[in-house]
Amino acid sequence: MSDIKNDGQRKAPPLLLASSPHIASPVNSAALMRNMLIALAPVSVFGVVIFGLPALLNIIVAVAAAVAGEALFRLVIRQPLRVKDFSAGVSGLLLALVIPPSMPLWMTALGSLFAVIVAKEFFGGLGANVFNPALIGRAFLLMSFPAAMTSWHHPQNGFAFALTDVTSGATPLAASHSGVGFAGPYWQAVKELFFGYRSGCTGETSILLILAAFFFLLFTKTIDWRAPLSMVIASFVAAFALGLDPLFAVLSGGLIFGAVYMVTDYVTSPLTPGGKIIFGAGAGLISILIRKWGSYPEGVSYGILIMNCAVPFLNKILPRKYGFVPKKKEGK
Repeated sequence: MSDIKNDGQRKAPPLLLASSPHIASPVNSAALMRNMLIALAPVSVFGVVIFGLPALLNIIVAVAAAVAGEALFRLVIRQPLRVKDFSAGVSGLLLALVIPPSMPLWMTALGSLFAVIVAKEFFGGLGANVFNPALIGRAFLLMSFPAAMTSWHHPQNGFAFALTDVTSGATPLAASHSGVGFAGPYWQAVKELFFGYRSGCTGETSILLILAAFFFLLFTKTIDWRAPLSMVIASFVAAFALGLDPLFAVLSGGLIFGAVYMVTDYVTSPLTPGGKIIFGAGAGLISILIRKWGSYPEGVSYGILIMNCAVPFLNKILPRKYGFVPKKKEGK
């Protein structure tokens, strides 16, 4: 017997120390990130189709900067590379999709580096970050370059790869915030918001494609439905209560995009079903409050980031018991 010493005494079992999770699963982070990339592909392609070459270049630069920045940083601190888990690529792509398509490329690269290095690697890497990296990158760019982050362009006339001759204009949300309103009949405006041929960030325009991605992620069990649904419902109710058009509030800006791709992040969202509902509802409420009284028309990014701060508290007051099996009630 290998566990018996020569003197007949049993060896002490080895003491293993490791961070969570401690339960093995065939579903790993690379598989989840791969599903997320598949879900992001349609909105990315659509953004390139309507905004042209600037959107494509921003996507390439953001992803390349995120992957290279993470790899170089981990080489400097002598940690294993994590390129194969696709997490840096997802963060870079998400950032590219929540910024204007005409963003200067060097700003996009800087924001992408800030997202993966400061917002993720400084906290310990994948699984240890407190805030959503892509949203931290967006917040950094908005604070550092507000003019570039609030400069919008109308979609191209057809599939046009042009770096110049773009027409600037306000997004539907910005027009509503300034009191100008959205041109055209109401239901025509709703139709344009739903199908996505309008000004805005590269990935937030087509609600139809985002909803298709949502059902794909649900079908593949990549995300949970509670946080997205509670965020949309809370936003609708809050907009109605504050005298805003609730349907317009939900369909405009990046609210649906944030509900599908951001509040469903595994690391920066609560563990329990109840916590996810509170998390999503809080993000939706704060987003509408910022839209109503904030200096910027959009508040989704800050709504989600503020609720990221509350995740440890939600996990504490609504703990999840691992390995606990509730007793079945005996039949009468």
